[in-house]
Amino acid sequence: MWYVILGILAPIVLNLMHLVLGIWITVARGSVIGLGFSAAGFLTKTIGMIFLTWLGIGYFGLDVRIYMPILTFFWFFTQS
Repeated sequence: MWYVILGILAPIVLNLMHLVLGIWITVARGSVIGLGFSAAGFLTKTIGMIFLTWLGIGYFGLDVRIYMPILTFFWFFTQS
């Protein structure tokens, strides 16, 4: 169950939230601020990926050979 929640649902929800926030910032503040948020998004998405890796492997003790391919596939598949 943790493989599905952390490996599939968490990256989809986090990237969807980032996409919606990026659209809102671009519409509300303009394209230059939206571009800056997009650049900063690289850093925040990297931190999110590291956190999900730590949470799954370090805290919940999930198997690396199963968890990391699932997490990275859905993370990069939902990149916006």
